[in-house]
Amino acid sequence: MVRIIVDKDRGGGHAQCAANAPDMFELDDLCSITFSERTIGNSLLEQACRGARVCPERIITIEGDERA
Repeated sequence: MVRIIVDKDRGGGHAQCAANAPDMFELDDLCSITFSERTIGNSLLEQACRGARVCPERIITIEGDERA
């Protein structure tokens, strides 16, 4: 299991995470990620990494990814 942490206070609403990983990152009406913390299984890990890589503000942290 991997934990995804989002620093929602620093988000800019660019929605790049959701555009690149739509099954992982759901957005609200202001284009902010709807969760602050989430635990995921390996099936969503690649999407989580893809979304984190494209975030301009680097607000997405992935903990427990043994590939890092």
